[in-house]
Amino acid sequence: MALDLSMPVLVVDDYKTMIRIIKNLLKQLGFEDVDDAADGTEALAKMQERRYGLVISDWNMEPMTGYELLKQVRASDSLSKTPFIMVTAESKTENVIAAKKAGVNNYIVKPFNAATLKTKIDAVFDN
Repeated sequence: MALDLSMPVLVVDDYKTMIRIIKNLLKQLGFEDVDDAADGTEALAKMQERRYGLVISDWNMEPMTGYELLKQVRASDSLSKTPFIMVTAESKTENVIAAKKAGVNNYIVKPFNAATLKTKIDAVFDN
């Protein structure tokens, strides 16, 4: 699947500051259509109304975590193919393994910069 900078991207994080940072990084990379959600529940509702080309989600959120969101997305017939990148402050191996088993496309550990984000996004769309 080729990378399309005009595709809609959904950023999911419960910290408004982190959403702003990721949105700014995506804009630096050339993405034009960036939406956001404050948690997994809101993200899932938005994903059922609109098809996103990429989801970038934080792991730790309430009431629905990014990991639970990922599992819901992968279990859904209409959403299961959506590219999904997990963002977390923890680089615990068991979290990475759990996310991989649940079907995450890539994984980013905070803090990160535009170059790291670009590398991770490119890796998702190159395979």
